[in-house]
Amino acid sequence: MSERGVVSSVLLRMNGAWPLSTAAREFARAGVPVFPCASFGKRPATGHGFHDATTNLDQIEAWWRQSPGANIGVPTGASSGVVVVDVDVHGPVSGFSAFERAHDAGLVGGWQLLVSTPSGGMHAYYPATPSAKQRSWQAARAGVDFRGDGGYIIVPPSVIGANSGSAGYRMRRINTGRVESLDSDGLREFLDPRPAPAPRPTGQLTEVSADRLAAWVADRVEGERNRGLFWAACRLAESGTPPADTYAVLGPAAEHVGLTQREVSATIRSAYRTTQPQPRTWANSYNEAPRRAPSHTAKRVLS
Repeated sequence: MSERGVVSSVLLRMNGAWPLSTAAREFARAGVPVFPCASFGKRPATGHGFHDATTNLDQIEAWWRQSPGANIGVPTGASSGVVVVDVDVHGPVSGFSAFERAHDAGLVGGWQLLVSTPSGGMHAYYPATPSAKQRSWQAARAGVDFRGDGGYIIVPPSVIGANSGSAGYRMRRINTGRVESLDSDGLREFLDPRPAPAPRPTGQLTEVSADRLAAWVADRVEGERNRGLFWAACRLAESGTPPADTYAVLGPAAEHVGLTQREVSATIRSAYRTTQPQPRTWANSYNEAPRRAPSHTAKRVLS
């Protein structure tokens, strides 16, 4: 794992005239693993994406010799020592207002530096929390993503192309004050609070918990749907709710936001296997009523 602040230190001394190959080598020399992404794009140009990231200079030379215009990808989290809050601007959705609210709440103030992104958004860099896993997540409705373990970012001087031309990632602001680790879980809960099922007797699904969970699933947008359904199904599985009842309540809500019956079934099955690792129990319960009609609770939520 690279030292805390190494990614930022490379960006701070980056010369605007550096070609992409030089920047990639400088990151690697500092101990930051990198990998090539498509020229003028964000898609990884290697078979295993950020898993192929390396500090091996020979490999990096070979990659950028083959594709001098390849953008630079850096895996976020423990391997690079940096995590990033990605503030998106897509059509009517702007994450800046959500970021400002989080800043006022004292959740995002300790960034190392800010980088402007080609879409008009922003990357806020923070030191990764030592010895703690910070998983990547999306809060699409708020216009904010978190890039931690299991994610990656495109770094300057990479350039993204579009129909109207091209634009690069560029330094926006440097924090000369106190730098702090980010409470990524707290930020996610602030931006996209998930309902906590009310206590209930084992095996029983109360209407108030069904209302909350189904309504929350029905409010998910693309990028959040599968994980939202999985989380809600896990909560019901942990309470002892039979799988068929979970499907009857959450299935219509998940299909309402665009998931197929097969996706819904697979996600709920995965939730039960994760929380109650007894596939046979799921199979027996599910086969008893694999396509129950939506309950009156689910109908009310979606009406």
